[in-house]
Amino acid sequence: MSRVYLDHNATAPLRSEARAAMSAAMDVVGNPSSVHAEGRAAKGLVERARAQVAAALGADGADVIFTSGATEAAALACAGRGLLGAPVEHDAVLAWVDPVLAVDALGRVSVAEPERTALQLANSETGVVQKLPEGLAVSDMTQAFGKLPVAFNWSGVTAALVSAHKLGGPKGVGALVVKRGTDVAAQLRGGGQEMGRRAGTENIIGIAGFGAAAEAAARDLSNGRWEAVLGLRNLLEEAIEAEAKDTIFVGKGAERLPNTSCFATPGWKGETQVMQMDLAGFAISAGSACSSGKLRASPVLRAMGYTEDQARGAIRVSLGLETSRDDVLRFAEAWLAKQKIFRARVA
Repeated sequence: MSRVYLDHNATAPLRSEARAAMSAAMDVVGNPSSVHAEGRAAKGLVERARAQVAAALGADGADVIFTSGATEAAALACAGRGLLGAPVEHDAVLAWVDPVLAVDALGRVSVAEPERTALQLANSETGVVQKLPEGLAVSDMTQAFGKLPVAFNWSGVTAALVSAHKLGGPKGVGALVVKRGTDVAAQLRGGGQEMGRRAGTENIIGIAGFGAAAEAAARDLSNGRWEAVLGLRNLLEEAIEAEAKDTIFVGKGAERLPNTSCFATPGWKGETQVMQMDLAGFAISAGSACSSGKLRASPVLRAMGYTEDQARGAIRVSLGLETSRDDVLRFAEAWLAKQKIFRARVA
């Protein structure tokens, strides 16, 4: 029986539109900074992708600065600014903020000083969606982009981080999106690329793929495809809850991403569950991909008030647009069978 991929929050499969755009970009010879015809052709690919990403994010009229990913975008947005944050932020943001903001039991963050704060739009582990306050300094929109309707121009946010591979683009490319006129101090210096904010020859192949993926993702979102995914996520949780009533569903009761379910069985280590499900043919995770392998309780769940044992017993299942009803029910059946064995062993 074929494997089932249920780790879309770690990375989404490459979209056919992105693959085609990248293939075409490989035949473009010029450097985007060159003024001859070949250079202008390369520059045209970059600017087309910039417009595609801006339109998909509702950021027309804003500045889209291409980077190597959301991690670099976080450094570009946050370094040296003394921003506040919460422990539920991704490590890429936590590296630059003081994580002192309070988090409630549903994963929601209290913000008193928006202009000094970085706050994610959606959490990669729990799927919990935050309400962004007006005047927010920085928002990590990486997980929400392409899954939720986002209008950067109307969000009240000054700067946003996004990544290509979370919505079906290539790995290794992302962007910092800022309100026009926002002062951004370059972290990579040496050239005038990206409006003087990020030196280095643009990755036109990756950027072309990012633009095509963003455009396709926006189309799928407007066509209501994620509503069907939400139905499958709910089906998964109902199937598990019906047979394992003591399962803890993290963030349930708060607004969440339509594809994300994080649930815990205290005492049954998340990394053990991941390995057992992998052997059974299912790819899931025990937290954010950047933190996997660290064998620690999720700081996100600990910040929400879960015990060490509860947090260590959590896994994340994140569905995609191609996930089927059969995929979800097969996973639930396989997971419940393993959980039953675990329960019998510790009884």
